[in-house]
Amino acid sequence: MTPATAATANSPLEPPHEIVAAWFHEAVDLALAHVASLPEQPAHGPAPTAADFAALAEPIPEQGRDPRPLLAQLIRDWVPKSFTTAGPGYLAYIPGGGLPTAPLADLVAGLTNRFVGISAAAPLLVALEVQTLRWLLDEFRFPKSAQALFTSGGSTANLIALAAARDKVAGEEGLARATLYLSDQAHHSLHKAAHVVGFRRALLRELPADAHGRLEPAAAARAIAADRAAGLLPTVLIANAGTVHAGSVDPLPALADLAARERLWFHVDGAYGGCFQLCDAGRARLAGIERADSLTIDPHKGLFLPYGTGAVLLRDRADLRRPFAQESAYLPQAAAGGPLEDFTDASPELSRDFRGLRVWLSLKTFGAAAFRAALAEKLALAERACAAVARIDGLELASGCDLSLFAFRVARDGAEGDALSRELLRRVNARQRVYLSGTLLRGRFVLRLCVLSFRTHAERVDEAIAQLREETAALLREPSGGERGGA
Repeated sequence: MTPATAATANSPLEPPHEIVAAWFHEAVDLALAHVASLPEQPAHGPAPTAADFAALAEPIPEQGRDPRPLLAQLIRDWVPKSFTTAGPGYLAYIPGGGLPTAPLADLVAGLTNRFVGISAAAPLLVALEVQTLRWLLDEFRFPKSAQALFTSGGSTANLIALAAARDKVAGEEGLARATLYLSDQAHHSLHKAAHVVGFRRALLRELPADAHGRLEPAAAARAIAADRAAGLLPTVLIANAGTVHAGSVDPLPALADLAARERLWFHVDGAYGGCFQLCDAGRARLAGIERADSLTIDPHKGLFLPYGTGAVLLRDRADLRRPFAQESAYLPQAAAGGPLEDFTDASPELSRDFRGLRVWLSLKTFGAAAFRAALAEKLALAERACAAVARIDGLELASGCDLSLFAFRVARDGAEGDALSRELLRRVNARQRVYLSGTLLRGRFVLRLCVLSFRTHAERVDEAIAQLREETAALLREPSGGERGGA
């Protein structure tokens, strides 16, 4: 036995290769069996019990044990008691698909454990991530001066974008007077991001969306003019490329014109809908998105990757670096004038995982054409579902179908319609073949149906429509449902 082998044999953190291999083989078998069963799994699992939580409440273990029974328990007992977000019946919130190439990439990234926050530490791996980001920038027709960054999700991407806008337009002297404009349909992460980067909550202008859930340029223009007249500093105009409530797309060309005319930073939150830019039908609906100063997208939505894969795209690389670049003597520096820049200079993160690998490997393995076709399919399926819901007696649409998400409700006024809509949602979800969600839209409760999982195809959407039709008819036949209404 060599000295190195002897040292390994005495280290519990360095188990023999054959033992580690057995762990991995069994974990892969468990995970693949789980994935194979997704079409038949309930669309959402039962609620955890007190015993489930009690099983997790234990002191830190002093002695280790074989991880294989632990993983088996995790997949058998705990994972099922949650939303089945990777399944074909998950039509509720915005899905995270979980392409099989992503865990392959994460396995390699985790085991090799290379540091990509500083380019000098892993130049080829940083270059791989930069190239992948360039693919995205080109898809959105951003100029060569643009730069992008993979983030943990849309919330962090929105924060980075607003930090860049703050430093570019307001600066330290103007921050106390800086105003932001967005619709009341905007994602809550924008409110959090604005506060974290220093914008005053009192100067965030949340404007009422129109009947289609879209920000009206005229309303934004009036608010900007009023703030200028009051001595404030209009700074950021935020548009939605797919709202979280109903998937609405703001009028991007008109808002881009307004931002340019008023010298505001134009940020587009495309966390949900931005990736539809990859297909022809989506690009037509997102016209104007290429004019954004900053853009948030979530590959863990529109590119079907696991949660934790976001991105922010900025038109000017200097704007991305301005808030975050900081020299530190103890860190290796990127070569002056070299082809690579340090990700830490474009982000609040220094330590970060090699998250770009899962995007690169998926695009290389499947090719962009596969993603374009899948995204086009989701748009078509959502249009089909929206038209079918409109034909169901007793239901009415509460939104259009700009992308792959739309809202609807039981066709009753006021509180009665809210109560019936909540009950319809409960009944459909109780069947556990599909899982829908609800929200408040213009003060009324609505159901949401979102088609974005790569595993969701026509047969599951048709099943959802059939269940909605059956449960609506049953609900409105009951005495509490009153007379049946038209769509």
